[in-house]
Amino acid sequence: MASTQGAEVLVASNRGPVSYTVGPDGALSSRRGGGGLVSGLSAIGPDTDAVWVCAALGDGDREAVRRADGALLPAEDTGGQRVRMLDIDAQVYADAYNGIANSALWFVHHMMYQTPLEPVFDADFRRQWDAYRAYNQAFAEALAEEAAPGAAVLIQDYHLALAPRMLRKLRPDLRIGHFSHTPWAPPDYFRLLPDDIAAELLTGILGADRAAFLTRRWADAFTDCCHAVLGPGIPSGTEIGVHGLGADADFLRERAHRADVDERMALLREEIGEGRRTIVRVDRTELSKNIVRGLLAYRRLLEDHPEWRERVVHVAFAYPSRQDLALYRSYMEEVRRVAEEINSEYGTPGWTPVLLHLDDDFARSLAAYRLADVALVNPIRDGMNLVAKEVPVVSDEGVALVLSREAGAYEELAEHAITVNPYDIVGTAEALHEALTLPETDRSERSKHLATAATALPPTKWFLDQLDALRG
Repeated sequence: MASTQGAEVLVASNRGPVSYTVGPDGALSSRRGGGGLVSGLSAIGPDTDAVWVCAALGDGDREAVRRADGALLPAEDTGGQRVRMLDIDAQVYADAYNGIANSALWFVHHMMYQTPLEPVFDADFRRQWDAYRAYNQAFAEALAEEAAPGAAVLIQDYHLALAPRMLRKLRPDLRIGHFSHTPWAPPDYFRLLPDDIAAELLTGILGADRAAFLTRRWADAFTDCCHAVLGPGIPSGTEIGVHGLGADADFLRERAHRADVDERMALLREEIGEGRRTIVRVDRTELSKNIVRGLLAYRRLLEDHPEWRERVVHVAFAYPSRQDLALYRSYMEEVRRVAEEINSEYGTPGWTPVLLHLDDDFARSLAAYRLADVALVNPIRDGMNLVAKEVPVVSDEGVALVLSREAGAYEELAEHAITVNPYDIVGTAEALHEALTLPETDRSERSKHLATAATALPPTKWFLDQLDALRG
């Protein structure tokens, strides 16, 4: 099945670098994506023969695939990158993505199950697992078709844990890497999964020449799971690597000083009020981000330290995430309810304690980064958390970071952050008080150190380091 011509570098991920919509007149329009992978792949330069394999995520994407008629998507749509988008059966995709990846694997790795009632791995779960296999097989076959002999393939994340082994069987000549952007569960929690499926996930990733993670903690948890589930001394030959993705400082600082950001800063200042301090959080409304406990900690701050009433505002941006899942819709409503409750309990005619925005607006997020006196990043568990790294990079006056010890970013930022147990409401409230009362010089100095650590491995270097390590 090896091709005599094809790409020398391939990336595979659920979401690609471009998305399409169909207009009322039937015309296709494309929108370029962002993120570390997009920045990273662009770093290899136009002379490198590269292909990105991804899934079609909506009707517009599927129409673009149909119009391409088996060819790679047009370079003018994709920023010059060659993209192969897979039109996977809609039911197979839903079962693989929502049923397995986001409702099972995400919950395991973030340790979020309410175990007296869940998980329940029944016949329906097994049916969805078959779809997850089929989804991974579709990616493996596409990669096998597009890869030149001996090409380097970088497979991304928990959606595609089986693909490395599948691709290895199809194309043993390839250099295959897998990167996990999430945490990895410790053995006792990982083994909530049925034994055969736990083993299949591990051996899937062990089909790669190299398995990489965001932190040493997650890498060690993976190897511990291999030993616990598959037995000690697994003779897989898979190298384990660690690459902590950092913030793209040049992009962020340039983007944060455009006119639309300045406009939103002016609006935010008006909403906040003259002379008030700000506690900022920017997150997707994702269960692991711990937004509700962050709001409860802010309420505790106002209760225990009444001197902050009318002097501080919690600017909370909680952007929609996975709203096709009922549990996520319920969580967003709980975020809204708690924020409204705080405003009702403590608000005055001239002061709104919580400014909550639920609609996604990147320019407004950057404006909040620049204004923040305190950044609250308190996830239950997080593979890295780039917000913790981005705020110090963009901050105008220096920011105090209140950071969960369960964020991957903790390994790099803890020395200059104020760290918290994300479940401890009282402790987080006291951390917010400490952050608000830091002397300006201390806050500024901490912020400089945080920005330096946050930018140590920008997306381009993060990607190229993986590619170089894979090529050996």
